[in-house]
Amino acid sequence: MAVTVLTAMFANASTSLPSDSVLRRYAARMLMVGFKGDSVAAGCDAERYVRELKVGAVILFDIDLTGTAKIGSRNVTSKQRLTRMTRQLQQWADYPLIIALDQEGGRVARLKPQYGYLPTVSAAWLGKLNNEDTTRHYSGRMAQELAASGINVNLAPVVDVYNPACPALGKLDRCFDADPAAIARQAEWIIDEHHRRGVMCTLKHFPGHGSATEDSHWGFVDVSKTWHRNELQPFKTLIGKGVVDMVMTAHIVNSQLDPTLLPATLSHPVLTGLLREQMGYDGVIVTDDMYMQGIIDHYSVENAIVMAINAGADMLCVGNNISTGFEPDRPQHLVEIIVKAVKDGRIPLHRIVESNARIAKLQSRLPH
Repeated sequence: MAVTVLTAMFANASTSLPSDSVLRRYAARMLMVGFKGDSVAAGCDAERYVRELKVGAVILFDIDLTGTAKIGSRNVTSKQRLTRMTRQLQQWADYPLIIALDQEGGRVARLKPQYGYLPTVSAAWLGKLNNEDTTRHYSGRMAQELAASGINVNLAPVVDVYNPACPALGKLDRCFDADPAAIARQAEWIIDEHHRRGVMCTLKHFPGHGSATEDSHWGFVDVSKTWHRNELQPFKTLIGKGVVDMVMTAHIVNSQLDPTLLPATLSHPVLTGLLREQMGYDGVIVTDDMYMQGIIDHYSVENAIVMAINAGADMLCVGNNISTGFEPDRPQHLVEIIVKAVKDGRIPLHRIVESNARIAKLQSRLPH
């Protein structure tokens, strides 16, 4: 079904519930899922997710953390094989499929020289140099390789404020600077170079993960005492310029923004009250991986999914590549959770309708 038809259908949706098959389609479009293997064939998990379930997005990795955890053990092993795989995924989809990965540069780069790609540089290196021509050169080169390999969404850039004590960000050179204005400038150059080549970008991690002294991959992270409002500024600046495609949430607790101590990913005051209403963002909000310990150590998967959607998240990232292990039927299970929650009244129909319209709008901008 064409995106324009879907968007019109979403806009005119009634308050009565559609059929289960339509609800499943709505729910599936809200998933960004991962799978194993550097090739795809009839009957594989990827075909089931894309051709049958019709997920909105897939996320690719080069290292399988649920297997050998070696370089080239997941989806990316060579430029040729990746390009062949993304082409097949798009052929299976009867809609513009989002194909995403994390290509920040530096330590977080799924497309590595070992697979035939050009070397990348870190955000910290670019921020220290602070030269527009240099940033545009490296980000343009990166975006060109993404586009040529069939990747249409980069889960980057990081716009968190630099803090050398942050184990997941500052210590890994993933932040440009401690100055929000400098961060926004770097990110805008990078986004522009990606857009020139037909690749969408994702700002992360809202509402600011840089001040954290722990890593939400492995447990509960509270930034209430370390977070400052200037961490919102890069997001606010870029939203104001109208260049933001997607925003990724952080699994961090911040009592300054939500006194109930819900992680931002599950917080209505943060995602809807702050990001949507106060900051005026109406694009796609995608969660960080919903199976990270910062979520599943404290909430059941079912409750977390319902809470994230009700908070304002449009797309749920389920990489199936984390310490909780790989489950081939996980995407199907999550679709059923969402459908049941809508039918039971735990998720209002209008929430998944809104999210589907935003995702469809983003998909309509992808290169065909």
